[in-house]
Amino acid sequence: MINELKSKQHEKKFGIKEVLKYMGPGLLVTVGFIDPGNWASNIAAGSTYGYKLLWMVTLSTIMLVVLQHNVAHLGIVTNECLSESATRHLKPWASKVILSTGIMAAISTALAEILGGAIALNMLFRVPIKIGSVMVFGLIVYMLLSNSYFKLEKWIIGFVSIIGLSFLYELSLVDVNWGAAATGWVSVSIPEGSMTIVMSVLGAVVMPHNLFLHSEIIQSRQWNLQDESVIKKQLSFEFLDTLFSMGVGWAINSAMIILAATTFFADKIHVEELSIAKNMLEPLAGSGAALVFAIALLFSGISSTITAGMAGGSIFAGMFGEPYNIEDIHSKFGVIGILGIATLIIFLIQDSFKGLIYSQMMLSIQLPITVFLQIYLTSSEKVMGKYKNPLSTKLVLIAIGVILTVLNIMLFASFI
Repeated sequence: MINELKSKQHEKKFGIKEVLKYMGPGLLVTVGFIDPGNWASNIAAGSTYGYKLLWMVTLSTIMLVVLQHNVAHLGIVTNECLSESATRHLKPWASKVILSTGIMAAISTALAEILGGAIALNMLFRVPIKIGSVMVFGLIVYMLLSNSYFKLEKWIIGFVSIIGLSFLYELSLVDVNWGAAATGWVSVSIPEGSMTIVMSVLGAVVMPHNLFLHSEIIQSRQWNLQDESVIKKQLSFEFLDTLFSMGVGWAINSAMIILAATTFFADKIHVEELSIAKNMLEPLAGSGAALVFAIALLFSGISSTITAGMAGGSIFAGMFGEPYNIEDIHSKFGVIGILGIATLIIFLIQDSFKGLIYSQMMLSIQLPITVFLQIYLTSSEKVMGKYKNPLSTKLVLIAIGVILTVLNIMLFASFI
């Protein structure tokens, strides 16, 4: 994390006030999986299959809690992010190959975030997608270069609150079949032809760049790491932050699918563009719903692009064995380069909605690489010391990695 954050080793008593102050890093991760890519994946899932794919949000979120909690331990115990740790403990060629795929995942993520923000600008102000993409790119680079981490954290917590309230309002306007939703949350179903969307939902929730990001930003909450009791309490507080934040993300992602299922699927409307979703909401749920939808999408695009840029900068700086520090040339180059490449790719995309869907699918393809890297590092006594994964945790993590790999094989099989 930023160098000055790492140097703040405060000795404090732990009370409710300190626990509340600890909340924040998890919500930054949450932004990553309520991004525009999720909107596209979830609306496609709800409008095409109704409530049937809600189980994927539940499964993905459970996986996410386990993975994010585990990778946060790496940051707390080692004072290094996932990228730094890989550079330090893997052979140079292996770390470069693995982290290069992480860079590609960050670009894919940033593409979805910037594109989503541009689509929202088009909905609200008729700004052309390509011009909107450049506007979002310029705004995010300015915010990242001119704001400290703690200021950005406050902005993003505010954005998450706005997005959550927006979907509460949306759901209050429609007649939800909560019985069908409850069944969908816990009943595994893969309808014919749904594998691409299933994988895009998975890739939109369990995102590789978030694993890199969480291990970095968790270090902003470090206190006295020389005191073992402080470390243990810190690990516990991190779990509360992660569990609460991922729960918020689960609720918002579920709300997206439920809204699409209740409006579009019920009227047999298959949505292939977010702009169409906004336009179709107006006659189904009113002009207020359509406006709120677009505003929430804009905040989603802006906030998630910020975290995507931070994650990309963290990965790139980590390749040089350095922490994320926006004042450092490697972090700065990583942020601007990754966001810039993503913006350029948008100029080559013909179908923006499919671009969002396939960007999420690409994340799911890279995800097992990052997960098995994480398992290797957090299970290593050399890296984690006595805080390495116990056998039970390691087995759960391996099971998650295997599930992700099998789902990827199923995805490729669906194209054959």
